[in-house]
Amino acid sequence: MLRKLSFGALVGLLLTAAVTAVHYLAAQLVGTAFIPFDFFNWMTRVLPGDLITFGIDMMIDTMLALGLSVVDLAKTAERVSAVLQFVGMTVVLGAIIFAIWHLLKLRRPRLAGLIVGAIVGLPLLTISQSVAQLDVPPLINGLWLFGSFLVWGWLLGVAYGRLFPAESAAEPEPEAVPVNDVQVIDRRRFLIQLGASTAVLTVAGTGIGATLARAERARLSAGGARIGSGDIIFPNANDPIIPAPGTRLEYTPVSEHYQVFLQTEPTIIEEEDWQLPITGLVDNPRIFTLQQFRDEFESFDQFVTLTCISGRVGTGLISTTKWTGVSVQDVLEAVGVQPEAKYLYITSGDGFYETVDLELIRNDRRIMFCYAWDDKLLPKDHGFPLRIWIPDRYGMKQPKWIVGIEVTDEYQPGYWVERNWSKEAIVRTTSVIDTVAVDSVGAVGGQQVIPVGGIAYSGARGIGGVEVRVNGGDWQPAQLRAPLSETTWVIWRYDWPFTEGNHLFEVRCTEADGTPQIEESNPNRPDGSTGIHSFEASV
Repeated sequence: MLRKLSFGALVGLLLTAAVTAVHYLAAQLVGTAFIPFDFFNWMTRVLPGDLITFGIDMMIDTMLALGLSVVDLAKTAERVSAVLQFVGMTVVLGAIIFAIWHLLKLRRPRLAGLIVGAIVGLPLLTISQSVAQLDVPPLINGLWLFGSFLVWGWLLGVAYGRLFPAESAAEPEPEAVPVNDVQVIDRRRFLIQLGASTAVLTVAGTGIGATLARAERARLSAGGARIGSGDIIFPNANDPIIPAPGTRLEYTPVSEHYQVFLQTEPTIIEEEDWQLPITGLVDNPRIFTLQQFRDEFESFDQFVTLTCISGRVGTGLISTTKWTGVSVQDVLEAVGVQPEAKYLYITSGDGFYETVDLELIRNDRRIMFCYAWDDKLLPKDHGFPLRIWIPDRYGMKQPKWIVGIEVTDEYQPGYWVERNWSKEAIVRTTSVIDTVAVDSVGAVGGQQVIPVGGIAYSGARGIGGVEVRVNGGDWQPAQLRAPLSETTWVIWRYDWPFTEGNHLFEVRCTEADGTPQIEESNPNRPDGSTGIHSFEASV
């Protein structure tokens, strides 16, 4: 029995690796579904929120422990996890199938394999059709997926018959093997042949598919048509405070803006396919196109820092760019919100949903339906055609790829609120050390100094001051560069009169009204992380 389990697991691994690679290549070439991603996306929707959060936290903690960049590699790690999960399941399934066939003393494994392929393929096809983004008709996609699983099951049966011919003597011999020749192919030789064949498919499919995927992601991140001059004027361009060498860019290139989205791949919506219905408790229900948003309402710009509630202290999941859009107040005025209305219920193309309090919108004209970043239409992988911006809130409260808005008098918890994250998600004040520029020794007042720098951020509440201390000594004030706007981070700099040795740097800040950041260490869940950020350096 153990031998059957081992062979079943090995055959399941080899066949599934090849089928997965072929599916991946087809997904990149013609836009069919990729089952591992679809199954992973489906699981994240149906499993308990605490379990999903535990998985996310474990992945991020592992990456941090290994010194890997969460910003650059989190989605890659998620995609790899999805594939490994799928392949791992089929390895176990292959072992179980071989064991069951052995117990049943199966005589026709190829027919049984077709049945297994259908049994496995049908539920996976159903799951895929419910979550997949397709570039082909669903019928074509369904036939392709179902057929490939039938082939997978049939090959599983072929392998069983070749590995255990005595148990499947009633199985007809393949025409390529003459009756009078040797009837049993050596197991080792067969496994080598199977391994070599599946390896070629796996490597070729994965390699070509990955090349196509990288090209597509670059295209999606490039941004849309330019809507402005492209010559962005920074209001603090003449500020005398120069960021310390090594400090992150004050203005984040769109290609480097952090990304967080529900599915393993971003949702892609084409402008010609998109319309936004605004319904519910309104006098004039409307269906808007993107062009109507741009033509009917006055636009405005805002430099915005956006950050993710899941980030730890010092997270890289924070970015700043120029947003362009229209005031939500103006749009709601056009549709005539009825007096009893209390909330907007916003749905997104990726399955996300969130509720926004109308009272919050009435009190803040800056709340924006955004359609452009950096003077270009939103990149498709950052929420095109439309996303919302709400000052002072983490990204989890701000839907992108908006496809529906209902004005309602009933509160409905949002996607992450249902999964036990913060209901309000108000940004918590933070300060971060980006650099201790040991290679940039300078002089201030005749004394040699090393510049230390970073950012401080408190949503729309502003930064009143930043302080740095070294090796637990006294807190020293840092210089603040004027921010790009009242809703962006502040760049700070501290010229440290250095001494040689190993040193521990810490930073803290206050909001514009003097409220200090929370120094006590708290986890990111449910309301966002807090604590003092530290940085070690040797001089």
